[in-house]
Amino acid sequence: MTAVDGVLFDIDDTLVETRAAFRVALAAVLERYAPGADVDAALALWRADPGGHYRAYTRGERTFREQRMTRANELHAAFGGPALDDDAYDEWDALFDDAFASGWAAHDDADAVLVRLLDAGVRVGALTNARSAYQTTKLVRAGLGDRLEVLVGVDTLGYGKPDPRVFLEACRRLGTAPGRTAYVGDELDVDPVAARHAGLLGVWLDRPGPRRVVVTDADVAAADVTVIHSLDELPGVLDLP
Repeated sequence: MTAVDGVLFDIDDTLVETRAAFRVALAAVLERYAPGADVDAALALWRADPGGHYRAYTRGERTFREQRMTRANELHAAFGGPALDDDAYDEWDALFDDAFASGWAAHDDADAVLVRLLDAGVRVGALTNARSAYQTTKLVRAGLGDRLEVLVGVDTLGYGKPDPRVFLEACRRLGTAPGRTAYVGDELDVDPVAARHAGLLGVWLDRPGPRRVVVTDADVAAADVTVIHSLDELPGVLDLP
């Protein structure tokens, strides 16, 4: 990979260990609404989002509340919880969010790589498919709040990844040309592949552990992106001094 002037990061499961935080949140709501349910099975269902509700939200087709309430009711239907009307969902959501936030923590390799990039004169920002203010709070809680120069969220333009326009807007705000900017994320399709289609350099962070969705060797070969398994590998693939 050629040297770069800027690096944009996904946040969830790239900089912040969100999968573990989701497990904390789901354990809390299942304990109240579906005691005895298999938390790991619920986590797999939640992350897979087979109905594509969160993706619809990132395309601007549904509100955040609509997608979250639909997913909560699908979770309950799968694991024996009661149906949630608007009032019941408000209580569910408060419990979920409090537990979710309690689990936010930076990945062990996140801060060091951000410092390395900044020390090398590389501009650093984030592009996320969640709301900007929410993600800012998450980064602060995880101890990374002062490391990023730019944060572009799904609310910045009203839609998110994989739309190429959000990648270009993030580059514009970072002050770097797309061809001299790398994008690093854990979801092969909406992160490095989408970034490459927008003219950026795509880096797939394939961390050890269960993936959100099934990815085959053929998928990876077709993606034509750089693959790393830890952020510790990033400076090497960017050929930093």
